[in-house]
Formats: sequence, structure tokens, C-alpha cells
Amino acid sequence: MSDAQQSVSPAIPEVAISNMPTTGLRGDYAHMGADYTTAQNWDGYSRAEHRLWARLYQRQARIAERYAADAFLAGLHHLNMPMDRIPRFDQASETIHRRTRWQIVAVPGLIPDDVFFAHLSKRQFPVTVWLRKPEEMDYLVEPDVFHDFFGHVPLLTQPVFADYLQEYGRKGAEALDMKATRLLARLFWYMVEFGLIKSADGIKAYGAGMLSSATETAYSIDSPIPNRIMFRLERVMQTDYRIDDFQSTYFVLERFEDLFNAMRRPFAPIYRAISSRAPISADAIVENDIVVHAGRR
Repeated sequence: MSDAQQSVSPAIPEVAISNMPTTGLRGDYAHMGADYTTAQNWDGYSRAEHRLWARLYQRQARIAERYAADAFLAGLHHLNMPMDRIPRFDQASETIHRRTRWQIVAVPGLIPDDVFFAHLSKRQFPVTVWLRKPEEMDYLVEPDVFHDFFGHVPLLTQPVFADYLQEYGRKGAEALDMKATRLLARLFWYMVEFGLIKSADGIKAYGAGMLSSATETAYSIDSPIPNRIMFRLERVMQTDYRIDDFQSTYFVLERFEDLFNAMRRPFAPIYRAISSRAPISADAIVENDIVVHAGRR
């Protein structure tokens, strides 16, 4: 595994798993409900886990201050997230619900597509309860509580992005029926886990996969290696992605409203059209791309 790979954040978004078995995963799936929800059991976290959260938070908050989008930073402010201990989901949910009517639901870990979509459609964001080990500070395969909470939850306080996520969840049933979940998953991967957005101060990061990573946030903005291409719905849905290394291409929004407006389009014709085409390579630049930066290979 390369040095770059060792620094990658949790690599698999919830929607990448279809008909997912629970064997071999990190979470405790023995005590969950039919909708995969479980108790956070905050009192069960050890002092060492709270100390590890503090280390992760302090590191990523410093990175976010320089590279994160204003909306993400505003979300951190609204949440008043504890720096020295793992947050309580119930307390954070009260804050989020007042602003956008969302709430957090605790889950053991990765959950199946249909369950994930159903939660989002009801304005419920699944957050994993377990925390990585100290030796996994910079790399783990499955998303943990730090990735899910620090990376995803702040933007749930932002109305436009929160509305987009609900509409994304509502699109899930159709994608399942049409066997197009991989295409919909690409939208989550590129625009929720690894999205960039323009600002008055230049391009900023808002994706959870980057903002919970020690090094990919800076890489996504400063490095000359990856492509940075303006968001187009069909382009994103047709593009393969990397799960074992930094991204070769990042897609850039003008504003979050562009994501929400994209959800108003009928997806079935897009699924049918893209399914008949070969995927676009993760590092490709194609006709009609609006290129912010052409990567160096």
C-alpha cells in the first residue's frame, strides 16, 4: 500500500454496498432493529476512545479552518461539537432538527442500500457508533463515528444541502428497481464524500471523505495532480471512482443549489442512457467538461 493510500479516509460510502452481509464488518449487528438502528451507548465509550476523538477533532478542525467551505464551518459552529469527547447523538439531533428537521440515527456500521435510502428520505442520517483504533488514525476501510459525525453531520445544519440529501434518498427506490444503484452511488461519492465548491476565496472542500482525512483535503485543493471539473449530473453518474487512493478527479459546484436542482430531473432516462455507455475513467477529461484544472500525470 502506498503512502497516499495509507492517508485515505474511510473509503466505502454506505450506498456502495448492495445486499450487504453483516459478517466481517466492524460493527455489532446483533442488537440492532429492523431498520438497522441501534443505541449509541455513549456511556460505553472508553476514556481512550474519547482521547482519540479529541486528537482527531483537533487535527481535522485545523485543516478545515483553512480548506473547508463556509457552509461546513458554519455547521461546526452551530453544532458546537465537543473537542474532548465523542458527541452525544441525541444532543446533536436536537440542534440539527431545530435548523433543518433532520436527526441522527445510530447504526452499527455500513448498512444496505435500501435501508440507507429509506433513512435519508425520512431526514434521518445514519451515523456509525464505533470509533477507529489509534493505529488507524490515517486509514480505515469502513466509515466510523468520526468520519460520519465530523465529516457529514455539520452540513445537515445547512438547509439547501439537507434538502438535497432527502431528495437523494427519495431517488433510491427507483435506482434499486432499475438496478442503477451504482450510478446513484457515484453521485454520493463524488458530491457528498469528495465534493468541492467555489467561493470568494477560491475552491473549498465540503466532502466528508476529505474533511475527515489528514491529507486529502489539502490534496484536493492544492495538488496539481488531480482534475477539477465543474459539476454535471450525467458526467458524475458515468464516472468511475477510486476507493484505494486519492481521487483522480474532483467535481466542483458553483453553489449547493445546483445539487438540489439536479434532483428535480427525472433520473430514469439518465439511468437508461448511461447504462448503455462505457464508464468514464476516474482520471479522464472528456468533451463538454468545464475544466477548472487539468491534472498532471
